[in-house]
Amino acid sequence: AAKKVAKSFTVDCSGPAEDEIFDVAGFEKFLHDKIKVNGKTGKLAGVVAITRDGHKVTVRSETSFSKRYIKYLTKKYLKKKQLREYLHVIASNKSTYELRY
Repeated sequence: AAKKVAKSFTVDCSGPAEDEIFDVAGFEKFLHDKIKVNGKTGKLAGVVAITRDGHKVTVRSETSFSKRYIKYLTKKYLKKKQLREYLHVIASNKSTYELRY
């Protein structure tokens, strides 16, 4: 049997969130609604856990999951909120993205 690999990725939204232009709770809900498991949205139970800690959103996955997918969804959310021109999604280390101006 294939060994389960738990992966954890973090999106740090502290800069924009402190300036009150980024809604962290809204972003968390967006991820909840949009992340696909086996090609279907809304099937996160027991596979993907999304937690919010202050201005950081952490996505923890039990299945194969790419960091780039988190970046893609983050950019999609920024576009939806018309913040795409001001904010950039930058990798600050191996498992963390950061939103910067």
